[in-house]
Amino acid sequence: MRNHLDRHLSAVRNLGILAHVDAGKTTVTERILYATGTTHKRGEVHDGTTITDFDPQERDRGITIFAAAVSCDWDGHRINLIDTPGHVDFADEVERSLRVLDGAVAVFDAVAGVEPQSESVWRQADRHGVPRIAFVNKLDRVGADLDTAVASIRERLHPVPLVVHLPIGTEDGFTGVVDLLRMRALTWSDGGGTAVEDVVPEDLREEALRRRRLLEEAVAERHPAALEEFCDRETLSAETLSSALRELTRTGDAVVVLCGSAYRNRGIEPLLDAVVAYLPSPLDVPPVCGMPGGAAGMRNTKGGMRDAVDGMHGTVHGMHEGVDPERETADRMQDAVGEQRPADPTAPFAALAFKVAATPTGRLTYLRVYSGTIEKGDAVWESGARRVERIGRILRVQADRHAQLERAVAGDIVAVIGLKSARAGSTLSAPGAPVVLEPPGVADPVVSVAVEARTSTDADRLASALARLAEEDPSLVVRTDPETGQTVLSGMGELHLEVAVEKIRRSLGLEVNVGRPRVTYRETVARGVSGRVFRHVKQDGGAGQFAQIVLDVEPLAADETGGAAETGFTFRSTVVGGRVPQEYVRAVEAGCRDALAEGPVGGHPVTGLRVTLTDGATHVKDSSEMAFRTAGRLGLREALRGCAMVVLEPVVEVTVTVPEDAVGGVLGDLAARRGRVTDSAVRGGSAVVTATVPLAELFGYATRLRSRTQGRGTFSARPTGYAPAPAVATTR
Repeated sequence: MRNHLDRHLSAVRNLGILAHVDAGKTTVTERILYATGTTHKRGEVHDGTTITDFDPQERDRGITIFAAAVSCDWDGHRINLIDTPGHVDFADEVERSLRVLDGAVAVFDAVAGVEPQSESVWRQADRHGVPRIAFVNKLDRVGADLDTAVASIRERLHPVPLVVHLPIGTEDGFTGVVDLLRMRALTWSDGGGTAVEDVVPEDLREEALRRRRLLEEAVAERHPAALEEFCDRETLSAETLSSALRELTRTGDAVVVLCGSAYRNRGIEPLLDAVVAYLPSPLDVPPVCGMPGGAAGMRNTKGGMRDAVDGMHGTVHGMHEGVDPERETADRMQDAVGEQRPADPTAPFAALAFKVAATPTGRLTYLRVYSGTIEKGDAVWESGARRVERIGRILRVQADRHAQLERAVAGDIVAVIGLKSARAGSTLSAPGAPVVLEPPGVADPVVSVAVEARTSTDADRLASALARLAEEDPSLVVRTDPETGQTVLSGMGELHLEVAVEKIRRSLGLEVNVGRPRVTYRETVARGVSGRVFRHVKQDGGAGQFAQIVLDVEPLAADETGGAAETGFTFRSTVVGGRVPQEYVRAVEAGCRDALAEGPVGGHPVTGLRVTLTDGATHVKDSSEMAFRTAGRLGLREALRGCAMVVLEPVVEVTVTVPEDAVGGVLGDLAARRGRVTDSAVRGGSAVVTATVPLAELFGYATRLRSRTQGRGTFSARPTGYAPAPAVATTR
């Protein structure tokens, strides 16, 4: 039985498609579905007939906005595939997807090579340790060059690219590839279809042998078994090469590079063969582990492990005597920290929810099952709400289409109906064996708009719609401004917010007024103060409050924050002699963190500073943790008023691609927006300008750029941090 389960898991691949906007991710996905027989008609992005871009906004805009899961079968393997967005505004969708994937295919444009968002998603995959293979797409385009694209991968992403294909033909004459492992030619007809296998063309044979030799040498340098065979035989067999490429891919020591043209349906079968051959199965990745300590990483689950246990105990108050499953789960939670869950269908159930979506069929919760088996009607422990819930239905997802399943096992990516409180990042586990898995990270929003219903009678409906949006997309934050009373929707970019508001208008028919987007500023310390004494004394009958502290405040050095001195906060104590007990030191730190919410210049959050508690004094009766927390909060606020403060604004790296005759106007417009040009180049007949621009200056830039370039210019942007803002931006 165990061997049968292992065989099943070894034939599963959970992978994502990653790329920059317009590199061809969705077209690659559509061709994979077509090649595997999952669909019988090739979907086209420009026609709005794709399976994965099923949302009306995706089809209208011609881009992927929401990560879509599909499944297909190839060569006896089950491939669970997630087509991820390529626009920076939807990077959080990529982050949540990468958290649950075992591998990925990175798609690159053969003309543009590595583009800004290609680099961003590559770094995201690096953080999650996701093995990748690369697919250089669009080799049929004018200016396409595999070697140039591979060089940009090597120079900008710094992997070791191992190219296993040699293109047959160039640009419009691209008809196939030479498989350097098996030294065979694969060609496709004009309509694509199944590859025709043949001998390597005579005019390419010498070049193919040279590249095969380079591939063997590169693999032998990095793989001990391959090196041994290479030294003995001065060559490598196809089997040894394939085995070595598999290990190098899975360890991240190298990246296999393939090429093709997804639009013309050329190169898809070899890509599927590479997915099966090189990317890991659930058995090849380490077991997931319960979160250590439970507190620091549980922002998405509303508290730490101790809070979870306290809350779970609280749910059982007032119940009748007898065995209560929720209390039993709470009692076991203390032992779940650090527990490993292997990819084993017979192990206790554990799954991570990575996406929530409201559909006409009900509320869908997308799960990656890491261990165990779940069936319809089973009870599960949901870590976010700290309660037992029941699985209504289990669905195999094909984008917006669903097929009902009887069960889901370790290694599966499925959707379930019936969970009322699960959110993206929640852990589902067996009630008798609870565990909390690390949730995906959620980026802080940087752009905000004020939204309000056009009529007062729709205010409640708008509030419900916004709450549902934030539930489905954790990178959207809804809050009420305490000063203006406005409802503020914050997100990752202007397009992100446009899509969210349009979704409300389309799904509910609500008329919504939207104000100008606002960015989130920060304040930081340019020059600190030392020896700042603060005494908190309060006496109004009964027990009083007394706390005296001495604080030093200074800016953080760049090397303490990974090169970004504008981020972070550290606290330390140099108090000696027990003048301030340790529990009061912790209270002072908590108070200082409270004070960071509003800075003295414009009321913006404060960051990028170190606070040192150097001395203090206590009272034998009136000192308490509350008194010292208050002293920390008020003392740091007073100290900040004595510091030289700087307001920081978010900046982004903008890459603008325009015709060469429009470069002058684009540069002038960037300068007017306080942009600083960092690079310029000519690629494929177009000028590519890279600049650092304050985010506040980018609102409306897309329309302006189209106007200046007669609709031929495009741009992309990615956040790069914060920079000092001019004096005009220092007010709230």
